[in-house]
Amino acid sequence: MKVNDRYVSFYYEPDTDWGKIEIEKQRTALLIVDLQRVFVERPSGENLTEEKRKFAERWKLFFDKIENVVLPNNQKILKAFREKKMEVVFAMIQSRKKDGRDRSLVQKATGFNELLLPPGSKDAEIMPEIFPIEDEIVICKTTDSAVTGTTLRLILSNMGIDTVVVTGVFTDQCVSGTVRSLADESIKVWLIEDACMAATEEIQNHELTVLNNIYCHVINTEELLEAIG
Repeated sequence: MKVNDRYVSFYYEPDTDWGKIEIEKQRTALLIVDLQRVFVERPSGENLTEEKRKFAERWKLFFDKIENVVLPNNQKILKAFREKKMEVVFAMIQSRKKDGRDRSLVQKATGFNELLLPPGSKDAEIMPEIFPIEDEIVICKTTDSAVTGTTLRLILSNMGIDTVVVTGVFTDQCVSGTVRSLADESIKVWLIEDACMAATEEIQNHELTVLNNIYCHVINTEELLEAIG
């Protein structure tokens, strides 16, 4: 079943089964994945090292998209969920041991994914624009998926949640891993295309096309707000 004609992969091109965007508010939660300083805060300041300056320049388009589109849309969605008293959950990468011994292999491996965010780390903080408020659940993980290695599935089940709206970064990594895990647990997933982001638009568009119509339905912020409004 398709709900729109965007991000349609080869598998679903012939599909003529169309559905509507229908969200039951009492059974739906918002899950914001890894919108933490370390990932989405643009390096700035007079004392930037040459390495950080080059990094900021290379990732400029990503940071532009985060600041101008992704964070503002997350704010809109979060505001709507809070006003309608719908469940809100945050997932964040943070180890339990200071030396990170408890991290999964993917976060210990060398390269881009190598990451140590111990308790109390400023880099691990969720961005202030969308910071959790009282009674919102925060899941700490040392895995890409917010389901694997956490009690998220049990928590959602206990609250009667069978549908999850997913936003965050990176679309092709932790967001994708989370979406796939939720789908495997028979939870319906709505992935918000303009409230999540990969490193580049090319990766973003590819991953949305891979995930759409099988692991989730990809919709945009406006469509979501209309459906819950």
